[in-house]
Amino acid sequence: MESDSLRSLLDEHAELEQQLAEPSVHADQDRARKLGRRYAELTPVVKAVAELEAARADLAAARELGSEDSAFAAEAQELAEQVPVLEARLTELLLPRDPHDSSDVLMEVKSGEGGEESALFAGDLLRMYLRYAEQMNWKVEVLGSTESDLGGYKDVTISIKGRDATAAGVWARMKFEGGVHRVQRVPATESQGRIHTSAVGVLIYPEPEEVEVEVDPNDLRIDVFRSSGPGGQSVNTTDSAVRVTHLPTGIVVSCQNEKSQIQNRARAIQVLQARLQAMAEEEAAAKQADTRRSQVRTVDRSERVRTYNFPENRISDHRVNYKAYNLDQVLDGELDAVLDALAAAEREERLAEQTV
Repeated sequence: MESDSLRSLLDEHAELEQQLAEPSVHADQDRARKLGRRYAELTPVVKAVAELEAARADLAAARELGSEDSAFAAEAQELAEQVPVLEARLTELLLPRDPHDSSDVLMEVKSGEGGEESALFAGDLLRMYLRYAEQMNWKVEVLGSTESDLGGYKDVTISIKGRDATAAGVWARMKFEGGVHRVQRVPATESQGRIHTSAVGVLIYPEPEEVEVEVDPNDLRIDVFRSSGPGGQSVNTTDSAVRVTHLPTGIVVSCQNEKSQIQNRARAIQVLQARLQAMAEEEAAAKQADTRRSQVRTVDRSERVRTYNFPENRISDHRVNYKAYNLDQVLDGELDAVLDALAAAEREERLAEQTV
């Protein structure tokens, strides 16, 4: 990156610091959140620049004094090895970022091939994500769900939000979860102990800003119905649940977990906006597929991305050849090692793109 571009980032960071120090900014929580997240994005760059400049200054001083004192000569050697490491770190931080990395997310978990066993595993995946969100101090809200007869989920939609406005966004960690998750185990419904293979689909979208995606009310069909629990039994006596159908695309979104019809309608439209935004971005990415193909696919929902093998206690992520034998811990929310491997692969690809 050119020095003037880097200087503009440093100036932006200083300006954000001044704005965040003003009490009036925090009266608008949405604005404070956006400023805080941008500040958090730039802070590692500012720190890396300061460390690099300090190391270069120390190296120049040590070299100047090294001819008179062997101790300074040894220090100069250490600093000479340290500077390229700091330069590489800064280069990595200045790589183009995913524009949604600071976003909250909407996630859908849907049972697929495997019937009741798939629905049970959808419940296991939901529990895994809830446990991980708890570890990360994220806020999770269930927007809608359809339970299966045995206690799993035919489908469930959740919202995951970061609690700290200055922290990195949820999307930066969770964007890799989209795709087909395959499970190999003996189902609870299996009487002869045979291992079955089932599949669950996970769809994840950055939660859009209110003005990001516009939806024409004339393109919507709104249906209301009573919320239902397992087996279709009614769980309330009013028509508060809402089903929104986007007529041009055929996308259908249901929301039943809010207290009122108005709230359910608002949340359903939010989910619809996120799905429309993801669809538009997928179409744009598809047009560039011949020239740029991502090693870590974050938007293609048709690919099998991960296998959970219970007999071997093994988890495998097929996008980066990740394999570990701690499936029980992963399903209990210990996702960091898997997500770190995917994030590292994404960084390596972006570095490679910069050198082409």
